[in-house]
Amino acid sequence: MSILAILFLVLGLGFVAWFAARAKAAGFQPENGIRPHSRPGHHGWYVALWAIVPALIFLAVWANIAPGLTMAAAIESPAGAGLPSPGMERSAILSEVRGLADGRIQGGFYPKAQEMLPAYKAARMRYGIAGAGLALILALAGGTYAFTRLRPDFRARTRVERVVMIGLLVASLIAILTTLGIVASLLVETMRFFSKVSPVEFLFGTSWSPQTAMRADQVGSSGAFGAIPLFWGTIFIGAIIAMVVAIPLGLMSAIYLTQYAAPAVRKWLKPILEVLAGVPTVVYGYFAALTVAPAVRSFAVMAGIPGASSESALAAGLVMGIMIIPFVSSMADDSIAAVPQAMRDGSLAMGATTSETIRKVLVPAALPGVVGGVLLAVSRAIGETMIVVMAAGLAANLTANPFASVTTVTTQIVQLLTGDQEFDSPKTLAAFALGLVLFIVTLLLNIVALRVVKKYREVYE
Repeated sequence: MSILAILFLVLGLGFVAWFAARAKAAGFQPENGIRPHSRPGHHGWYVALWAIVPALIFLAVWANIAPGLTMAAAIESPAGAGLPSPGMERSAILSEVRGLADGRIQGGFYPKAQEMLPAYKAARMRYGIAGAGLALILALAGGTYAFTRLRPDFRARTRVERVVMIGLLVASLIAILTTLGIVASLLVETMRFFSKVSPVEFLFGTSWSPQTAMRADQVGSSGAFGAIPLFWGTIFIGAIIAMVVAIPLGLMSAIYLTQYAAPAVRKWLKPILEVLAGVPTVVYGYFAALTVAPAVRSFAVMAGIPGASSESALAAGLVMGIMIIPFVSSMADDSIAAVPQAMRDGSLAMGATTSETIRKVLVPAALPGVVGGVLLAVSRAIGETMIVVMAAGLAANLTANPFASVTTVTTQIVQLLTGDQEFDSPKTLAAFALGLVLFIVTLLLNIVALRVVKKYREVYE
């Protein structure tokens, strides 16, 4: 019996337990003028949780134990007597047995796998029935135990809320532990990289050529892992060109939608503008590579600008700026709308025009929120990959020419980890060092943005 079928059976028992407990609790009468402590629904959920949670925990453990027990039983059967000694061939035969039993492969390469298949299926059926029986017994035992505890003064609501709180705590811990695991893996691999390449050379070097060394004297050679061109390309595209596009357009869009647009117009334009945030980045990348980049190169050629490339920082930055307009616009929209109406009315009452009120009252008052939105947009832009890969190129050039090809940190991480790579070489480990630097920069930007927004909220809420 499959785990999914057992899961449905357990959930069905949980529903029956909930219904029976709720029906019993609905018949409780006040004792000595004191009403029952909890509502019938709380009693129902209390019994249902006792019926479901222990069984689910058992199933989670059993799902990891049962395959090993099944394979061990198949190996110990007469059909598994002639298996080769532990090694690659033995592992291939056992893997083929699992594939045949699961239906993932139709024909086997090893005759021994075909011989073991009936024994494996029989063992899997046996352990499946055993797991189903134990799960159902646990569900019945837990539901029965909880059902016998129901009475008018039983604090079922408190118990249910405690379980919910524990579930929320576990969910938050999973998120925190996942973040800690990511950081720990980055730190460990970065330390391995810095044991091979000097941190000073990595952080301040101006030549990036992360090729796998062919001789021992080439490992960590001077200038091979200087990441300054990558840092500059990331800043040039994501924090300069993209922001030059996104900040004016996003801020002016927010001003129009909050101050000039009629309610019917705002109702349609704001969702349309925010749709830009939902467009896949690969679509932006194709648009940049097929439309914007050739147009930028043609303009450079017509203007006589030397060094124009079909893959340029300007093309990637323009499209990236369009992509992050909703981030700037939404934050600026909320910030301007949160400015007290009395400030706007006071400015207009003093004889200021609408444009003067916006320029000298509303925008300065909403500036902390606008700055927070810009910082969040920058952190989003510097982590973008697809647009840069498709429109800016892969050349690590340290140049201020927007018509030249440059690359970014995220693009190089993709290049370093693409294909079959040795995880002991500095070339591959450099990706983790770049990831750690990008993580730290993004984290700092988010912290600054949140602090700015918090300051804004303290003033106007």
